[in-house]
Amino acid sequence: MQLIYKGEDILNIPNAISFYRLIMFPVVLVLALTGYEQLFVILLCINLISDILDGFLARTLKLVTRFGAALDNLADIGTYILALYGIFAFRWTEIQPHAWLLYLFLAIFALSYLVAFFRFGKIPGLHLYSAVSAGYLQGTFFFVLFVWGFNLWFYYIAVGWGVIAYIEKTIILLKVDDIKPGIKGLYWLIKKPDPGS
Repeated sequence: MQLIYKGEDILNIPNAISFYRLIMFPVVLVLALTGYEQLFVILLCINLISDILDGFLARTLKLVTRFGAALDNLADIGTYILALYGIFAFRWTEIQPHAWLLYLFLAIFALSYLVAFFRFGKIPGLHLYSAVSAGYLQGTFFFVLFVWGFNLWFYYIAVGWGVIAYIEKTIILLKVDDIKPGIKGLYWLIKKPDPGS
């Protein structure tokens, strides 16, 4: 069975995994709001693992689409919201003395979405190497935080790398003429300019 959207076959396993993360958002949020910390952490970690899995499958099986990138990005936003709420609800006393870096990351993260919205009218479906690796680091930090406790140096690496990654993403969004899958990072964009620019 095929489901075609704007010339892309969107009915595939990576998109189904991203969709799973989207529909689990309210479930995981309710668990956090009602204080079920252990179940919240388990389900959020499943979301984090599925985020790695859907991107890996999309690239390996050559199923990368604009629709899939946008769907994955929407699911990523939901996962970020859940992870942040979990930190504020359950681990804020440990993070608070170092919260300035988290606030900086959130400001630059939000800026990248504002730039994408004002330039292109949509969420930025870019999966840069830096942003993907930042997501992996932050997901690992979240897991370590809830299983073994707060680790200061890991916090600064994970959140600091996120700041760098989203600065790069914002610069790329200002430089390109269209959001399309396959952009690896600023280095590759400068090395091989976009034919459309």
